Amino acid sequence: MVNAKSAAPKLDQVCAAAVDLARSALDEDHVGPHIAVVAEAERVVTHFFECSLPGYQGWRWAVTVTRVSRSKHVTVSETVLLPGDDALLAPTWVPWNERLQPGDLGVGDLLPTKADDDRLVPGYVLSDDPAVEEVSWELGLGRPRTMSREGRMETAQRWYDGDHGPEAPISTGAPANARCGTCGFYLPLAGSLRQAFGACGNLFAPDDGRVVTADHGCGAHSEVLLETVVVVEELPTVFDDNEIESVPVGHSPGSVPDEAGPEPYGHS
Repeated sequence: MVNAKSAAPKLDQVCAAAVDLARSALDEDHVGPHIAVVAEAERVVTHFFECSLPGYQGWRWAVTVTRVSRSKHVTVSETVLLPGDDALLAPTWVPWNERLQPGDLGVGDLLPTKADDDRLVPGYVLSDDPAVEEVSWELGLGRPRTMSREGRMETAQRWYDGDHGPEAPISTGAPANARCGTCGFYLPLAGSLRQAFGACGNLFAPDDGRVVTADHGCGAHSEVLLETVVVVEELPTVFDDNEIESVPVGHSPGSVPDEAGPEPYGHS
């Protein structure tokens, strides 16, 4: 019966004693003290030395030695620099197209698109967007590739959650009725995205020239700041000369009354 777990190899004492031979296979300028010896297989041993190379803290040199059966002559098989448990390691390599972030593309940079990009579909295939399909047939225009439904959904979600969506600080700080969808400067997009997105065309708005959601908003709304001025028409003053009321005029004490008597004072 074979044991599923193979026994650990026995440390070969002849190979284990060949520390000087292992050290001689390395550059003496960057080799520190001998720190360990490990049995790799029958008559195969690896010696570990500290590494003093600048920038390789925690790394160690590994020298594997071996010998043939019934021979005391030890030879070096290979040398390699390996990281220890506390070694400083470089971060895991990530392909450039996965490291790329919005805004990384600069002037003169080229960003090739993968041939199998899930966001694009061949332009000669009928679009799954009815609005785009209708316009394409009418105009007879086409492009090598157009955005797929998956690409449009990812774009819509990114725009909606971004700085030009309903939760942006400038939007939440605007009046409740100052929504882009009701603004005169709002330019709806084409296709199915027109239901929720458009471009701002207000020169004085912070989102001018950017895609905004219909429920985004700001203080530069075309209608929200208008105040209705109520014009009050005042009637002209009219004097009616047909009715005159006589009012007696009194005299102050000690004055001489007019012989002709008081004259009537008329007013309207």
